[in-house]
Amino acid sequence: MSTSYYEIMTTNLGLLTTAASEWEAMAGELGKIETRYRDSVQKISLGSSWAGVSAGVARTNFAATRYEYAAAQVQAKAVASLLRDAHEKFTDLKKKLESARDDAIAAGMTVSEQGLVAFDWDKLTPSERSAYVHDPDGRTVIRESVASWQLHIDDRVKTVSEADRSVRTALAAAVVDSNKDAFGKGADATLNGFNAHAEGDLAKATAAAKGDGTTKTDGWVSEGTADLTGPGSEFKLIGPKYGKEGTLKAAADLFHGTANGSLTNGQWKLSGIADIYGGARTTGNYGFTHEGLVAKAEASAGIRALAEGRAEYGPYAGAYGRVEGFAGGEASAGLKATKEEFTLGAKAFAGARGGVAGGVEVAGIGIGGTAEAWKGAGAEAWVGWKKDEDTGAFTFGWDAGVAPGVGGSLGMEITVDPDKVAKSAGAAADALGDGLNAAGDAAGDAKDAVVDFFS
Repeated sequence: MSTSYYEIMTTNLGLLTTAASEWEAMAGELGKIETRYRDSVQKISLGSSWAGVSAGVARTNFAATRYEYAAAQVQAKAVASLLRDAHEKFTDLKKKLESARDDAIAAGMTVSEQGLVAFDWDKLTPSERSAYVHDPDGRTVIRESVASWQLHIDDRVKTVSEADRSVRTALAAAVVDSNKDAFGKGADATLNGFNAHAEGDLAKATAAAKGDGTTKTDGWVSEGTADLTGPGSEFKLIGPKYGKEGTLKAAADLFHGTANGSLTNGQWKLSGIADIYGGARTTGNYGFTHEGLVAKAEASAGIRALAEGRAEYGPYAGAYGRVEGFAGGEASAGLKATKEEFTLGAKAFAGARGGVAGGVEVAGIGIGGTAEAWKGAGAEAWVGWKKDEDTGAFTFGWDAGVAPGVGGSLGMEITVDPDKVAKSAGAAADALGDGLNAAGDAAGDAKDAVVDFFS
């Protein structure tokens, strides 16, 4: 998204240095926490009084935690440095834009708050104004002069907009774990933790983003995260109270890995996610609250995996494909009737199954289908609609399947993304408005030509 003339002229750039000071203060506080952790927690595992397997695990985990405290300080200082560099750069570019505006005004132009250049007729005497109006060459000179100054100011705005994108890219890269000290190379044991190698120099960060092929290549900007956890366990039991639903959760996770990434270039966006989980868990939700009725229970044990890819062009069109697999046993039954979800379903299955799903989306409304092949015994049925907590999109659908030994399931899903629908409608309205404006400009040119002919 481009930065506008108005935004450049009205933005308080001093907030960048204020934010930088806050990030530097945060780094200082993190340093204090690291010191306390080293002296009060980590040192317990470094003495000779604690030995054995648990001591070895503790040393590794405590070292990893301290590493994150240190990495967080590096990341915070890098962000602070980038913000200060950004303040210096934006201040200089804003002064150049202000100078271009002043030069245009000195040359007989007006510049609006939105950066639109026009000829300042008020500076002319009545006789000068009449001479310009009745002189075709004079009117041509005015149009060319206005266009030239408009281009000059637009170029200055474009330079600021490009700098803004560079700063945004540098800040995004600074907070992504580089994992240079992971996989046995150091104490980093968290794939999506803090960045111990964050670059705080804006010029270097921008050059790296353009040159190393990992952040920007031929106009494509990439982002991605990865996370791997486990083994672990969890138990939670909360009774319904104060308008809250009751929750029961028990889990024994062997591992859970997730990776997602995206490539964007203007309106184009390619994204994907992969997720794999192994373990056993039981969950239950029940209660009647101000949001509605919830009665759900599920139990599963096994390994499941998912991979999904999407290709989107702004809010206007897109397509997606998904593959899923599961091996183990699962059973569930549920009813949920709230303001954001109404679903009814049940399933029981033991064996292995794999499926595919795909669909298309236009202007925020998508339609797709699902199909699975089963090897085992089971049956399932589901129908309803629900809202995605992350995207705000609604999904309407159903699926049903059965396998007395070999079988499968089929389903359909319809998605409605209110944000994309609104943006598509807005784009359509803008296009219509541009068309009407173009027609009005053409009519105005024709009128001027007739007036000039008879003047």
